[in-house]
Amino acid sequence: MDYFLDVVLPIPLERLFTYKISQAEADFIEEGMRVAVPFGKSKIFTALAYRVHQNAPEAYEPKEIYQILDEQPVVTQIQLKHWEWVAKYYMCTLGEVIRSALPSAFMLESETLVLPNKNTDVDEAELTDDEFLIFEALQHQSALKISEVSDIVDRKNVLKLINTLVHKGVVLQKEELYEQYKPKLVRYVKLSDQYEDEQQLAELLNGLTKAPKQSQVVLSLFQLKSKKSNKPIAFTELEEASGASRAVIKALIDKNILEEYHIRKDRVDFDERSEASKHVDLNEHQHQALEAINIGFSEKKPVLLHGVTSSGKTEVYVKLIQKCLDKGKQALYLLPEIALTSQLINRLRHYFGHQVAVYHSKYSIHERVEVWNNVLKSAEKAQIVIGARSSLFLPFTNLGLVVVDEEHENSFKQFDPAPRYHARDAAVVLASLHKANIVLGSATPSIESMFNAKTGKYGYAGISHRYGDVLMPDINLVDIKEATRKRRMKGHFSEILIKAITEALEEGEQIILFQNRRGYAPVVECTTCGHVAQCPNCDVSLTYHQHRSQLRCHYCGYHMALQQACLACGSPTLDNKGFGTEQIQQELGQLFPDVSVGRMDLDTTRGKYAYEKIISSFENQEMDILVGTQMVTKGLDFRNVSLVGIMNADSMLNFPDFRAHERSFQMLTQVAGRAGRTQKRGKVLIQTYNPYHQILQQVTTNNYDKMFEEQFYEREQFKYPPLVRLIKVTLKDKDFNKLNQASDWLAGSLRNVLGNNILGPEYPPVARIRRDYLKNIMIKIPHKQPLAQTKNSIKRIEKSFNAISKYKSVRLVYNVDHI
Repeated sequence: MDYFLDVVLPIPLERLFTYKISQAEADFIEEGMRVAVPFGKSKIFTALAYRVHQNAPEAYEPKEIYQILDEQPVVTQIQLKHWEWVAKYYMCTLGEVIRSALPSAFMLESETLVLPNKNTDVDEAELTDDEFLIFEALQHQSALKISEVSDIVDRKNVLKLINTLVHKGVVLQKEELYEQYKPKLVRYVKLSDQYEDEQQLAELLNGLTKAPKQSQVVLSLFQLKSKKSNKPIAFTELEEASGASRAVIKALIDKNILEEYHIRKDRVDFDERSEASKHVDLNEHQHQALEAINIGFSEKKPVLLHGVTSSGKTEVYVKLIQKCLDKGKQALYLLPEIALTSQLINRLRHYFGHQVAVYHSKYSIHERVEVWNNVLKSAEKAQIVIGARSSLFLPFTNLGLVVVDEEHENSFKQFDPAPRYHARDAAVVLASLHKANIVLGSATPSIESMFNAKTGKYGYAGISHRYGDVLMPDINLVDIKEATRKRRMKGHFSEILIKAITEALEEGEQIILFQNRRGYAPVVECTTCGHVAQCPNCDVSLTYHQHRSQLRCHYCGYHMALQQACLACGSPTLDNKGFGTEQIQQELGQLFPDVSVGRMDLDTTRGKYAYEKIISSFENQEMDILVGTQMVTKGLDFRNVSLVGIMNADSMLNFPDFRAHERSFQMLTQVAGRAGRTQKRGKVLIQTYNPYHQILQQVTTNNYDKMFEEQFYEREQFKYPPLVRLIKVTLKDKDFNKLNQASDWLAGSLRNVLGNNILGPEYPPVARIRRDYLKNIMIKIPHKQPLAQTKNSIKRIEKSFNAISKYKSVRLVYNVDHI
């Protein structure tokens, strides 16, 4: 009887693929194991086993699998269920979810090897120069990799050349599978067993009197052994303690006096802390919030924790995590930004010791595999996982609690590539699949979450007082329109802000300045002809970065050196318009030359530990002023910050987006919350050209309820979330006219099926990115309209669209619950 295996390939195709397997393989393979399968003419892919059955495919003759890669499943059944939900809800394929969810080291890649064809006689005269170079190289080597071929002929694209050689019968091609993950092995040494008794040991030491360096190594080994009470001694440790070179220790190993052995170790290993203090004291307000959360959990509901900035939400989470661990379950703590993890790891490790694991994109592929395996085994060092949105996809076997901190953050939404999921919503589904509790925390909850709390879908808990009854910061608006008119601005600083910075510095306090734009200036304009340097690939002006003397595109990465004269008219009259974090940093250097100024934006935090270095040096008061983009708004806790300055609040308010006012309120309130987190009341100065704007007035009084009412009323009037669901369809093509025709056809077809709740097609603010023109269609789905049915209708229309040959090149991108 024949057996077949359905697999999911990590490619954007809707369907499963079927392969032939033997009965023994059918008995061994379980759902969630990885298998290597041949695909296409010669490629080998890593696929995920989905189902074993006995129904042969009708459309094609199934191939046999290449090999089974796992002894145990690396993906659990609940995970697969969750991934299927993500694929279905966010309108992408299961293959795309798997590609995004599995650490890339699990995806074995096949590499093409070029081998000499020993069965043919080659006429060297018929070969071109490049072909002869490869032929000659293969006389001395058994095989060449593509990269090696490329080096030999000094060309990047060599596939055409290799295909010609294959056609001529000179070489053969072979696919070889290679494993990307290599475990980390640490080298240890110990004294050979034969010197265990004292007599032989004495003889050994007498014998080494002529080799003082070797004798010193053996003595150092004994000293380390007595200090470490029989713990293994690392090779590097012995090298350091004895002061001997590696060659001396190696000589002792060669003489069989020392024995060398390896122990497998995780790459990310926090030192064990025995002093983990599990005791947390909650104040009265935190106690009430904890009780309200437990009531929500007893009703099997997600709970929204709405606590003002610095109200001590983390301590409440710690209590919940402790309760979860006491039941022997795992906890997941989701954060929007990697920047937050370094501060939070230290705080949670203070309470839970080495039970904390971390998972985010700055980790290497090897480190991610180790965290994955620890979570799958429910190891002690992975009972609590802190991570950014990708940690949702880890293989939890016994999840008891999910905490989504700063749940309002749009960093929880993935934009590219698919799946374009929202981690907060996917976490709610993950918790329900595991029958776990989930708490969403924020000082400025999203309007959707607050609406769910008000309608009873979520439980609700609130903390309206700061921890230790510290006063909320004193927020003042500074009218820079008036100050500019009266010429009272120094660069981009008002007199009021300069005075406040001076006072804070005199008192030895720290300052955060917020400007939501990186670089030096967003526009470099010629004052003679008005020409602005543009990106050749995108419809945006190039941003000037002074430290590299470069003009850069923030969409595609294109860059060029700063021109000395206008590219259009040749005039040297170039002027900067607007300002970013770099310019603020430079102006501070001129205004306060003796002050240490740090900067935290995408340019300064590219390295693995860059966030940690900036945050810890600011915490240790090595910097007086920190200038930053929205990274500094995320729940960071600095005890000595007394002043927060917001350089220009208007750019956020005037953004063409229905969420602009909600986002501005959240961002300004969050950045204001960094001030005065200890006994002294903090001060916040918001520079604006429009101090009478309703949102800015609501920020100064910290009036979330008023903001919610006004925004909710507007969204009711114009039918926006949370009262409807949004699906944004983006069409992309390099041909401008074809894109216009295709988007009109698609919008017309959607209107025929779904009625008039279709907006567009319309160009986005940036209408061309990476040489692709873009057009958006917005689909509004009222709550009474069945969502699954609507998505099926959209997919049917997409099939008809793909059947039109002239629109073949147009790509469709779905963004469900568009943010």
